[in-house]
Amino acid sequence: MYKNSVVECKLSDGIAVVTIDNPPMNPLCKDAIDGLRDSFNLLLKEDSVRAVILTGAGEKAFVAGADIKEFPTWTQDMAEDLAEKGQRIFSQIENFPAPVIAAINGFALGGGLELALSCDIRIASENARMGLPEVSLGIIPGYGGTQRLSRTINPGDAKRMIYTAEMIKADKALQLGLVQEVLPLASLMDKAFEIAKKICANAPIAVRGTKRAVNSERNMTIAQGLAEELAVTRQVFGSEDKKEGVDAFINKRKADFKNR
Repeated sequence: MYKNSVVECKLSDGIAVVTIDNPPMNPLCKDAIDGLRDSFNLLLKEDSVRAVILTGAGEKAFVAGADIKEFPTWTQDMAEDLAEKGQRIFSQIENFPAPVIAAINGFALGGGLELALSCDIRIASENARMGLPEVSLGIIPGYGGTQRLSRTINPGDAKRMIYTAEMIKADKALQLGLVQEVLPLASLMDKAFEIAKKICANAPIAVRGTKRAVNSERNMTIAQGLAEELAVTRQVFGSEDKKEGVDAFINKRKADFKNR
């Protein structure tokens, strides 16, 4: 149905499968963002779509976030523009008329976890690892992570994950309510299709209406929060600490942050 250099979208029997196909880590590069946008725009025109499964190719990563090696070249304007673009497509996924299931097949870090958070249901393989490591680089989760994580799990747990930049295992994510089920990797897509087929068996107008109703209260406040997240993204990308954090990551050394 659709394919660019790193995203593939297939539709069969009412179930669409959107795959970020750039293994092993499936980074959230520009082509991935564009491919997600184009896939969901096409699916929006297909009345037959009853459920969408979103996953990554390979056995190592769902989406392991942005390519940090690109960060040194980003200006504040570039960072703000890219974050706004990411927020827009992730909000489009969150508000897509049919339910979207994230099949998290490995690492879901940074933008990868933010992408999963925009989905209605999240299931994970036993090897999955999740986190928002942005503050360790001197930046913040800028694709909706500051807003959606605290609306998905306990706010205190969300703040701990964001402030510490810690990565959690699949069983911890299940305990926190970040994912709804953990399975062996070999069974992950079968379970995703099982859930999707159960959704497809129900009245589409009722399922879509229910999703709209469930999202209504969340959407009343998230727009303001996303705007604040965007403003802070611009601010931190002009900081010396951002330059230090990114350089330390690329050169595999400990960052020395100066709070400026």
